[in-house]
Amino acid sequence: MMLALGYFVFMQKTLPFQSTTRTAGFSWKSNDRVGKRAAFQYTGPDTETMTITGELYPELTGGLPTLSLVRQMAALGKAWPLINGSGIIYGMFVITSLREESTLFHSDGSPRKITFTLQLTRVDESAEAMLSDLRDLGEQAWGSLSNALGVS
Repeated sequence: MMLALGYFVFMQKTLPFQSTTRTAGFSWKSNDRVGKRAAFQYTGPDTETMTITGELYPELTGGLPTLSLVRQMAALGKAWPLINGSGIIYGMFVITSLREESTLFHSDGSPRKITFTLQLTRVDESAEAMLSDLRDLGEQAWGSLSNALGVS
């Protein structure tokens, strides 16, 4: 496992990526002062984003069906936990955009190469809020599984 976003696992057979870029902002507000430089006050963390980019070769790795699954996750409008392969939890993230470019086509029009960019934005406020969101996701998943299996 390279990375997991909710129930979706990034690995060689699904959506291997070649790079990630994590950007975290920190908010500072300024107050003008007479005859002096402005005074600055730290007001807290700002937006945090993760950009994941990669190239897919459908004969060897994931392809359009895999990207379609990520698109469906985005359409649910939910936050998902983002965890790297060594177990570090980055927080709860929403999918804000998915860009794909298909090139090198077979005679039937299916691509031999797909380049993708996935943009995520962190939405949790704290570790406590994130754990609460994870519990809610787990309860929803258990409820869906129980209904599907006919278990009470």
